[in-house]
Parts: sequence; structure tokens; C-alpha cells
Amino acid sequence: MSARTALITGASRGLGLALARALAERGWQLILDARGEHALADAAAELGARTRVVAIAGDVTDREHRTGLAAAAAELGGLDALVNNAGALGPSPRPDLLDLAPEAFEALLRVNVVAPLAVTQAVAGALRPDARVLNVSSDAATEPYAGWGGYGASKAALEQLSAILAAERPDLRVYWVDPGDMRTQMHQEAFPGEDIGDRPPPEESAAALTTLLEGKLPSGRYTARAIAEIADSRA
Repeated sequence: MSARTALITGASRGLGLALARALAERGWQLILDARGEHALADAAAELGARTRVVAIAGDVTDREHRTGLAAAAAELGGLDALVNNAGALGPSPRPDLLDLAPEAFEALLRVNVVAPLAVTQAVAGALRPDARVLNVSSDAATEPYAGWGGYGASKAALEQLSAILAAERPDLRVYWVDPGDMRTQMHQEAFPGEDIGDRPPPEESAAALTTLLEGKLPSGRYTARAIAEIADSRA
């Protein structure tokens, strides 16, 4: 069988990089995206020692960049997994809804909702039978946390898009996943000035996502904790 191939957006740090490392160890070929060219190059150099890696720096909100990702997917023979991980937090410190500038909210929607759908549309022709589409969400999509209105609303929209995609494309496994709190740069930006050293590293959530990408769970919403519990119960 040919090697499995995954496209991961936002893969130069945090959860995206942790997942890329986990999949590389398991023999997956990788197409990696991130806005930071130097950080992405460093990630590609590290992971390229373990597996085939194609790194394409750019912004997922840019049509030309998405076309490049689709071309890479076709060149590698198709995708077994698409992970829409790239996202934005919005202004930090996080403003209340009545103080959230409409322009800032529109920017969040472009990155967290429109871009994942557009990336999925761009690579749809390269998705192999029973491919996984995994959209990274948040508990802010379902819980009314003060100060999280813009981000939470964008993730709630992403979850609804995911649910509809799952209904429209039963030939795919579509997952929308809350990875939980993690010790990442984005999480630190959400809590400026606070010590987030007690949060677990992103590798813990990446292990749960790997279980989804390699398993047979049905389409739906999952949390990293629930996936770990399912894996433990089947061990």
C-alpha cells in the first residue's frame, strides 16, 4: 500500500507541529502549511529526516496559496487526511462582545470559518475514499465564556459547517474536535501575563487526533479527552 498522506494547516508550532511529528513517526507523508516561512522550514527540516514532507508557506485565506496546497496533494497521489488546524484568536486581551470591532470579527470569520471550508473545497478532488477531514474547534464553540464571543462564534460556525459536510459526504469521516487546554503560544495569548505552565503540552491532544485519523470512529464532534478514553477502553 502507498504511504498515507496528510495535509495539516498551521503546522509550524503548537498542536499542528505536534500532530505532524506524531504522524511522521507513523510513516505518514506530510503536506505542511503555515504563515511563518522560517518556522515552517525548521519543522520541515526536522520531519524530513523521518518521512516525505512538502512545506508550503502562506496564508490559508489566500486563494493562490490554497491552489498550491491542492497541487501538492495531487502530486502526492491524494490525501488520506486533511487537518484544518490553522486559526486565529482575535484581539488580545480578549474584548467583550460590545467592544469587539466588527472588522476584527470579520477577520476571525475569514480565518476560522471561511478558510477551512475553502481549503476543503480546494483539495476535495484529492481526498481518497474514506479520507478524514478534521476541523480543530474549541469548547468556546459550545460554552458562553465571557470575552470569548468572537472566537467562540467563529468556532461554532465551523462546527456547524463540519456537521453539514458530514451529512452531505457520508463517504468521508468528518470530525470537529475540541483539543482541550494546551500549553501553546495561542493559549498564552488568550491569557496574557498568566502562567499557563499547568496546561498539558499539545502532544497529548495530538495523540488523540492521531487516533481519530487512523481509526474508524464515525463522523461527529469529539473532545481529545473522550477520544483518549475510547482508546483506553479498547486497549
